[in-house]
Amino acid sequence: MYNKAVLIGRLGKETEVRYTPDGTMVTTFSIATDESWKDKSGSKQQKTTWHNIVCWGKLAEIAGNYLHKGSLVLIEGKIDNSSYDDKNGVKKYKSEIIASVMKMLGGDKKDGAGQQQSAAPQSAGSYQAAPEDDVPF
Repeated sequence: MYNKAVLIGRLGKETEVRYTPDGTMVTTFSIATDESWKDKSGSKQQKTTWHNIVCWGKLAEIAGNYLHKGSLVLIEGKIDNSSYDDKNGVKKYKSEIIASVMKMLGGDKKDGAGQQQSAAPQSAGSYQAAPEDDVPF
């Protein structure tokens, strides 16, 4: 079995950093991916899909420090689907990408004030979580 997602998109808002009871850092954020096509009448159509990303440990620290709203990033990881009951007892479902690789890409975005935002220092690049032992080959 193989479970891998590769996405390139921009952050829709600032990252959220928190810690587990044992002190492990967890950073979450969402990225938007776009696809466009022409429909049968020749009109351009576009669809944006939002993806929830979860980073753990050192990768969480890097993401929390260097990623900001508008940052362009490549994420590799596994898809995790889960469910929970909300406060009214209604079952809810969620999908997340548990990141194992993060590459901060160029394309700095301007903030609302027109100021240039940098996603990371010039030396930043590709970051990988600890090696996975469950690779199927």
